[in-house]
Amino acid sequence: MEGLFENSAEEIKRLQRCNNDLVSVLALPAIWTGAEATEIVHTLLDALLGMLHLDLVYVRLKAPVGDGPLEMVRVAESRKLPRPQEICEMLNNWLGDDPQNWPSLARNSIGDEDISIVPLRLGLQGDIGVFVAGAQRVEFPRETERLLLSVAANQASIGLQEARLLSQQKRVANELDQRVAQRTRELAEANEELQLQLGLLQHIPVAAWTLRPDGVPDFVNRNWLEYSGQALDYVQSNPEAWMTAMHPEDRERTSKSFWGGILSGQGFTMEARFRRAHDGAYRWHLNRAVPLRDAGGKILRFVGTSTDIEDLKQSEEHLRSSEEKTRLIIDTALDAVIAIDAQGRVTDWNKQAEVIFGWSSGEAIGQHLSDMIIPERLRMAHKRGLSHFLATGDGPILRRRTEITAVRRSGVEFPVELEVSPIRLAEDWVFSAFIRDITDSKLAEEKLRESELHLRLLTETIPEMLWSATPEGAIDYCNARVLDYTGSSAEEIMGNGWTSSLHPDDVDHAARVWRSCVATGAPYRVEVRTLYAADRTYRWCVTSALPLLDQRGRILKWYGTVVDMHDWKQAQEELRNTQADLAHMIRVTTMGELTASIAHEVNQPLAGMVTNASTCLRMLAADPPNVDGARETARRTIRDGNRMSDVIARLRALYSKKDATTEPMDLNEAARDVVALSLSELQRDRVILRLELAEDLPLVTGDRVQLQQVILNLLRNASDAMSEVDDRPRLMLIRTERDEDDRARLTVKDAGVGFDPQGADRLFKAFYTTKADGMGIGLSVCRSIIESHHGRLWATLNDGPGAAFSFVIPRGPEGADRADGNSDTASTAGADAV
Repeated sequence: MEGLFENSAEEIKRLQRCNNDLVSVLALPAIWTGAEATEIVHTLLDALLGMLHLDLVYVRLKAPVGDGPLEMVRVAESRKLPRPQEICEMLNNWLGDDPQNWPSLARNSIGDEDISIVPLRLGLQGDIGVFVAGAQRVEFPRETERLLLSVAANQASIGLQEARLLSQQKRVANELDQRVAQRTRELAEANEELQLQLGLLQHIPVAAWTLRPDGVPDFVNRNWLEYSGQALDYVQSNPEAWMTAMHPEDRERTSKSFWGGILSGQGFTMEARFRRAHDGAYRWHLNRAVPLRDAGGKILRFVGTSTDIEDLKQSEEHLRSSEEKTRLIIDTALDAVIAIDAQGRVTDWNKQAEVIFGWSSGEAIGQHLSDMIIPERLRMAHKRGLSHFLATGDGPILRRRTEITAVRRSGVEFPVELEVSPIRLAEDWVFSAFIRDITDSKLAEEKLRESELHLRLLTETIPEMLWSATPEGAIDYCNARVLDYTGSSAEEIMGNGWTSSLHPDDVDHAARVWRSCVATGAPYRVEVRTLYAADRTYRWCVTSALPLLDQRGRILKWYGTVVDMHDWKQAQEELRNTQADLAHMIRVTTMGELTASIAHEVNQPLAGMVTNASTCLRMLAADPPNVDGARETARRTIRDGNRMSDVIARLRALYSKKDATTEPMDLNEAARDVVALSLSELQRDRVILRLELAEDLPLVTGDRVQLQQVILNLLRNASDAMSEVDDRPRLMLIRTERDEDDRARLTVKDAGVGFDPQGADRLFKAFYTTKADGMGIGLSVCRSIIESHHGRLWATLNDGPGAAFSFVIPRGPEGADRADGNSDTASTAGADAV
């Protein structure tokens, strides 16, 4: 009994839900009032899908309603059914086009599920469309569900019918409104066109005109009248009046074209030159005329324009000229220049391509490049590479020079150098190829290799140390002499191993210079100490190398030698020692000649000391003693003692025999010391000495004694050169200055007899002298000293009498500091010292 009541209660609830759903369906038309068909279908499908818990709902409208044909399906979110388009196709295939054959209920498979399908007609005979409801439930549809579906179909039919009628009404109303508006607009536009036509034709930027069917102008716009300078009445006077503005050479041809177009009724197109009124220039114009016909085909007017195309003509001429120049350049190029399209067909083929490959331009253009110049075994690779580039934009041989094998028309294969550049023109690719026949260069390389082999055989028999290196600087060969000398194996020396045979102190310098030469191509030369295997000592060697270059200046190989110069180096050292001894001997000899001057320099302070001492004693013996005077006299005695000490110090420096030492020094100070020692002798010889010592003179690095010896020698030579001069002052100038290369320069200038210009080159040679009692050693030693200081010594004749001897020395590390400028006013200001 309880189960019966429960079933009844459930049935009552179901009927209540059905009743509520039925009320909702019946209320839908109120929602649909004034709605479009798409809105009605959307609302219907969404409502039924939720009310009846359906798995799918489908509507197909049979005829266009509203905006057009409509087919729509809704699928429950919880169901995995095929795509809506596939569901629509299945349902159309099952139902067909005849509503009378539709089953009232069918169960079919959609996707992987079986679904009960209920089709319902929209309209009395399905004339509006079909409505389909589907559910997986086996009991679907129940009686209440079928009732609800039937009511919904009827309500939808009513709503869709009203939407159709409303849509048709709107369409008719819109069409009528559009027609009225269109006609109104056409009438307004026609009226405006009539008003503006004349103004438009008058102001368009080309000459415009109309002709009657007989060719007589009945309208000519202002542009033509202003350009030609013709009056309107004159132009309208006869058909050919306007032709009087035409270039005489164009008139006959133009007249034929004009009358041909008028008489045939087809109009005309022609180019002619017309005279511009304001400057008399003839300019090209494009003249066109077309017939204007009525509905029956009768010609009413010819409408025409005359457009100035002078600039276009000139541009075309410039373009033709540019193309001719470009073609001339391409045809005279030493390389074959070929262009192909994206399909690999030849579009351009220059003269050199004809020479290299044997195909004429006419034969080549249009053919596939691979079929003509690429060996058969490589053609597939070429096609794959072209396809790969078109697909990816990348290619292994593009935009760089590469060597490949090509084939001539005769079938002979040969090496070429190829560069391919892709160019994008709009949507298409064009490829330009530059090809150079390198047969001769390859043969030259082969001969070079043979020559290298011959050279290597030769180098093994030469009694010198030889080696070679790659363009990158890696040692790749050394002959047996190198291995015997260093005691190293070839493997130890190859590459960068050659540095192991050098003295550790020389490795960095030699390697640095070598890297620089490899990078720049400059000749290589260094002096290094190399291990001598015979006695395990390091001996001085000169290592030199020169690059072998190809025709383009690229380095192909480095070839070098190693020469043992140890014995020569020792001989040079002994020679320098001998020269030092000779220089010391000359200094001693010179000092001997300056004995009188030196005695004078020493006697002066000694005499002053004796006088001052006697004066001091007298002052102290007075009554009362003159202590202040005695104190001042003692100070003068001390001053004279210091002067004598300075003279003796200078003498000791010049007489000393010690190894040369280099140090930063002031050339002005060295010159003053020499002048101080020579002053008495210069006074005796009546020499007027003038000093001009630069205050900004840089310090130099050198041996003070040696440089003072040079200055002393030049000073005494200048004095000797003026010993026989009696008709003019014996002027001597010693000047120091900074030259343009920031070096220190010293010049000794005299007013003596000068020297023979023909013998200027021999002045500094050993044992050459112009003095009766000279040895010819002084200037030779001076030059050796200056050159050992990395300087230069030379002589020039003055504009007047006498000569000038000068030397320059590079500034030392401390050369940024200025030379001592605290000199006495007489010397720095250029006052007479004697």
